[in-house]
Amino acid sequence: MGEEKMMTANSEAAAPAAAVELPGFVMSAEEAERAAAAAGVGTVEDLLPLLVPSAMRLARPPISRFPVGAVGLGESGRVYVGVNLEFLGVPLSQVVHAEQFLITNAAAAGERALRAIAVSHMPCGHCRQFLQEIRGAAGIRILVTSDADDGCAPEWRALASLLPRPFGPHDLLPKDAPLVLEPHDNPLGDPVDAVANGFAGGDLEARLREAAEAAARAAHAPYSGCPAGFAVADGEGKVYAGGSLESAAYNPTLGPVQTAIIAMVAGGGGPAGDVVAAALVEKDGSVTAQEATARIFLAGVAPQATFHVYKYRSSDV
Repeated sequence: MGEEKMMTANSEAAAPAAAVELPGFVMSAEEAERAAAAAGVGTVEDLLPLLVPSAMRLARPPISRFPVGAVGLGESGRVYVGVNLEFLGVPLSQVVHAEQFLITNAAAAGERALRAIAVSHMPCGHCRQFLQEIRGAAGIRILVTSDADDGCAPEWRALASLLPRPFGPHDLLPKDAPLVLEPHDNPLGDPVDAVANGFAGGDLEARLREAAEAAARAAHAPYSGCPAGFAVADGEGKVYAGGSLESAAYNPTLGPVQTAIIAMVAGGGGPAGDVVAAALVEKDGSVTAQEATARIFLAGVAPQATFHVYKYRSSDV
């Protein structure tokens, strides 16, 4: 562990005893500063590990029964929460890891960079790879609170020490290509058709389509060139949406179904089974497609949901 660890002047303060309750999945910079002062720690970074137990209680792992919580500090001073999500009745590939949730949560809030992340368990290889989609990922500092269970004082590590010689965006993209926490405005072209499975009531169909299209335009899909957005509504008519977040290693990619469910959970919604209507926006005839995965997910988790698919095609095709 010697080469992996990077000590800080506050290493003893990085794992104080008293846990702090989270008010939700995002804390404003002001809320975070007040919480740090109330907890008696010197900085918001020192507050992060105190928030991890509360984050773990927000996890939804009905298969593994292994809750994971992650709490990150953004460049803005805001604090973001991530938890693992598992879904009964669908493939394990649809699972969301806590670090992925955290990054998706931060991206949705317009965060441009992450400084530090405290997480309940050592990030798996999948998550170390997904973190590479953030510009300057090597310098993100990671603290694993469960180190204390192994008799080690939790200490900050640079992400670079957890994934030496990484493969990432720099291997496949131009240097100025926008990365996951940077603004995207993907061209979709013109709508060509819609496939319906049932009908959403009132103006819900239009709101779902609008949200899914906005999510597709904001998606991080530089490797496939196939941005997609997914929007869901619950029984109260609340709409949540997310776009695809691709990884240079491909497999750690989050599809738009997963990011929409992250938005639902982070927004205070219920379980994925509460979805009553959904819409997908994606490019027609593209090299990757989300429709089949979306139908599998809805059939397994929310079979009662109505579903519309909207295809878009570039006008010069």
